Amino acid sequence: MLDKAHYIVVEGPIGAGKTSLARRLAERLQSETLFEQAEHNPFLSRFYQDPERWAMATQLSFLYQRMDQLAALGPIGEERRLVSDFIIDKDKLFAAQNLSTDELALYQRIHDDIKPAQTTQPDLVVYLQARPERLMERIRKRGLDAERHITEAYLQQIADRYTRYFYQYEAAPLFIVDAGQLNPVDNDEDFEMLLARLRDMRGYREFFGYGG
Repeated sequence: MLDKAHYIVVEGPIGAGKTSLARRLAERLQSETLFEQAEHNPFLSRFYQDPERWAMATQLSFLYQRMDQLAALGPIGEERRLVSDFIIDKDKLFAAQNLSTDELALYQRIHDDIKPAQTTQPDLVVYLQARPERLMERIRKRGLDAERHITEAYLQQIADRYTRYFYQYEAAPLFIVDAGQLNPVDNDEDFEMLLARLRDMRGYREFFGYGG
């Protein structure tokens, strides 16, 4: 599967390691990268301090940013490979978690108005799963100022939404990684095992962990 995939996305909740793994995959595959730019969202740190006030501004800022990135992407095919750390549908996942009912309805109208009729779908999605306490440990370790106010309860809610979303996901082959036990970002052996499993992937949905 890996050798045939030209557009690969690594996804997962905050702190799962998706950007770091996407970067390492891109280096190995000698591919281009497309990363979300949380540091360029002027509302994010304010959202973590006061979610009710800043949720809508934060979501719209991310939505427009990601739409602009995808619009500028251009064609992906035999002569071009790309590794990214987001799929555009994650915006609706976070919007459903963070917005009030009225705000969500408005967000959905804006989303539908600006989303292109057709978007390029990934050839392969790598989904990193981890328990909230593990996510919190990694967030504290990287020490970003904007994330100081993230709570474990919020991480649990986001992780649950990711689980439900990918349980029904059928847009591309899905490779689920137990990122609580495996560490393909920092552990070379885990990374090589991940690459081998991705290359041998035959089904539309597979799980990768120490137990299987």
